[in-house]
Amino acid sequence: MITSDQLKDAQDRVAALYKYLDIDAKTMQLEEEQLRTQDPGFWDDAKRAEEQMKKVKGIEKWIEGYKHVKTLVDELALAFDFYKEEMVTEEEVDDNYSKCMEAIEELELRNMLRQEEDQMSCVLKINSGAGGTESQDWASMLMRMYMRYAEAHDYKCNISHLQDGDEAGIKTVTMEIEGDSSYGYLKSENGVHRLVRVSPYNAQGKRMTSFASVFVTPLVDDTIEVYVDPSKISWDLFRSGGAGGQNVNKVETGVRLRYQYTDPDTGETEEILIENTESRKQLENRENAMRLLRSQLYDRALQKRKAEQAKIEAGKKKIEWGSQIRSYVFDDRRVKDHRTGFQTSDVNGVMDGKIDGFIKAYLMEFADKGNE
Repeated sequence: MITSDQLKDAQDRVAALYKYLDIDAKTMQLEEEQLRTQDPGFWDDAKRAEEQMKKVKGIEKWIEGYKHVKTLVDELALAFDFYKEEMVTEEEVDDNYSKCMEAIEELELRNMLRQEEDQMSCVLKINSGAGGTESQDWASMLMRMYMRYAEAHDYKCNISHLQDGDEAGIKTVTMEIEGDSSYGYLKSENGVHRLVRVSPYNAQGKRMTSFASVFVTPLVDDTIEVYVDPSKISWDLFRSGGAGGQNVNKVETGVRLRYQYTDPDTGETEEILIENTESRKQLENRENAMRLLRSQLYDRALQKRKAEQAKIEAGKKKIEWGSQIRSYVFDDRRVKDHRTGFQTSDVNGVMDGKIDGFIKAYLMEFADKGNE
């Protein structure tokens, strides 16, 4: 049975959310934005109208989210009083408390995603490390993990490019995970993921260590302005398709975009390479490759901003995007994040996409530092 202190803590946290989310201001803003949708010529510009509707729904989601937790905590207080009068059971009160705390924690977590890019969808790319079949199999396991995560959170997941491994698994995959704040949550996955297991590909049954790198960037849309120099773009065409048979594409629909990127600070030039085989139409693949390029360029600008923040916060713990971030040790039944110390023994659950605990721990430790 919960205590009166637990009830008061839940009430205090909801009151704090009311202040942090600035519900009064959001309510006024919602009324103003809804008025704009009532203009007689509102739908004359469909693209602009859709963006406005998206803005309205975004504000509504915050207000409804707050109303939901407020209702739950009010119901919890009522159930607590009813228990004293023996009108509800102890189990019913505890069940109300669990639902209330889950909703509060979810809204608190969303409140940590305050940056513009945190609200965006994302591009998630996985590359297998050295080690041939073993690391390629590990990369495919990570791909499945993120697809299951996306499915559980009602995110749309499209594979824009996939290169199969030589014998099993994959060498690389690029996935577009579209949905509210998918970048804000999945940015925690940036880095090297390490697997330790008894290899099914080793006849001696040796314990093997494999690596795969994960890169997560915001997926930009037409509302985000990113400059792309057309003179620095070149294209290659190739046939996209599977290993053979009916999957072989007789037409060169796959596209390879090469962009000569010049760092504005150092003047150094490097080539950004993007392959897209998502569609059977070359034009669609070109358009999607350009969108992925704009996402990468946006992310580079974003990382520069974070690097500047890191210089200012020189005494604070840094987030090393390219470092080994997490170990998955199968035979010890342990998955541990090296940045936060969060770990779990539910290896199967993690590989089925249950990574919310890792994401929450990361945001709890790093979100405020990234938003100062």
